[in-house]
Amino acid sequence: MSVTETGCCGAYCKTCPEYNSNCKGCKTGYADGSRDIKKARCRIKVCCINNNFSSCADCEKFETCEIIQQFHNKSSYKYQKYKEAILFIREHGYADFLNIANTWKRQYGKYK
Repeated sequence: MSVTETGCCGAYCKTCPEYNSNCKGCKTGYADGSRDIKKARCRIKVCCINNNFSSCADCEKFETCEIIQQFHNKSSYKYQKYKEAILFIREHGYADFLNIANTWKRQYGKYK
């Protein structure tokens, strides 16, 4: 388990079927330079990587950030679950989040 498997927005990338095939996730390749952050289209990812955040949970401006709040406020259920993940990480930390998330079958799940 690694913080790298946690998406900047709160999704748990490791369980996504695309993660190991088509998708590189939010963070893969930027540290070693194999991907260029200047070409990224996701404003959430750009912000997190440029600020050295593992996710939006690390940002002190999370609650007032228009970018992440607009994303989390979309009507689909998954966006609410991603927000729940960020709030959980802010309260309990990445280690506790990863211990729980590692039991999930999809990019979000239930908290014990």
